[in-house]
Amino acid sequence: MRRGRRALAWLTLVALSHAPIVSADPQPLTFADIPGWAEDDHRAALAAFVASCPTLTDPAWQAACAAAPEETDARGFFERYFRPSLVGQGKPTLFTGYYEPEIAASPVPTARFAYPIYRTPPELHPGAVWFDRETIESQGLLQGRGLELAWLADPVDVFFLQIQGSGRLLMPDGHIMRVGFAAKNGQPYHSVGMELVRRGLYTAAQVSARTIRNWVHANPEAGRELLWTNPSFIFFRKVNVPAALGPLGALHLPVTPGRSLAVDPKVVPLGAPVWVDTTGNPPLHRLMVAQDIGTAIKGPGRADVFIGSGFRAGEIAGRMRDHGHMIVLLPVDRVEAALPREPE
Repeated sequence: MRRGRRALAWLTLVALSHAPIVSADPQPLTFADIPGWAEDDHRAALAAFVASCPTLTDPAWQAACAAAPEETDARGFFERYFRPSLVGQGKPTLFTGYYEPEIAASPVPTARFAYPIYRTPPELHPGAVWFDRETIESQGLLQGRGLELAWLADPVDVFFLQIQGSGRLLMPDGHIMRVGFAAKNGQPYHSVGMELVRRGLYTAAQVSARTIRNWVHANPEAGRELLWTNPSFIFFRKVNVPAALGPLGALHLPVTPGRSLAVDPKVVPLGAPVWVDTTGNPPLHRLMVAQDIGTAIKGPGRADVFIGSGFRAGEIAGRMRDHGHMIVLLPVDRVEAALPREPE
């Protein structure tokens, strides 16, 4: 019975949603249409939303943000102040996972730690297109310029750190240096996992972060060239974030494991609550908050779930390729203002 109701609910959502995400549908969704809505821990989502409120300057969010910190009925809060709208007119969204790596590192080069991560070069200006990954590495464009932030023991760790955009570097004296995204070279992102699939070496279901790591280690020369097929290159900066908190997201606020979502801000407003429903193993039926962006996260068909920090989170994130749907919660005043008026 539950499975039948779930399927019917999604058919209802798809049928009702034909409007851009920033405006209301003539027949807006209700929270009763959302499978699993009543069973979620809305308090966890409310905490993430409250953290985002200082960044929400649009007047449409002010009423919700003013009430949120003192709210005791989290589910009731979202139902009073928001209305749901299906993203992407019901077309599936691919959900991947990202995490904050914990990697052994050194502040100086050694025989073991020989692969640097870099600060932004002064000639790279925001939004500009710079040299691609292969040119940067093969021609040593960053070497010997004092731009090294730290050294890692494995070039694959450098690559994955760039993919994730932040990390905890475990230094030899025991302290942790946290690094975050500073800039990128403006080149497009290309998935090396999908490149392995394109070459016929693996199926999409077989590819994970561990698969890529093992293949590159087993094929050093070909592996280096494989990594070069992703022309995007990321630069880092030190960040001062308490150890108990997640890394900084696009809102310059710590993201929350299992409750923060990376989206395309052209599709979903940053700071907005988003219901995520996936068919993964295990599936997700959860209210999250759009608090981050990603190089590969473009359009309504992509989203990235922040899993957490460390090895276990990396294993989960590396396997996640789940399909599902996003429902964004927009301020009730904005939705009702966009509804067609009844003729007088």
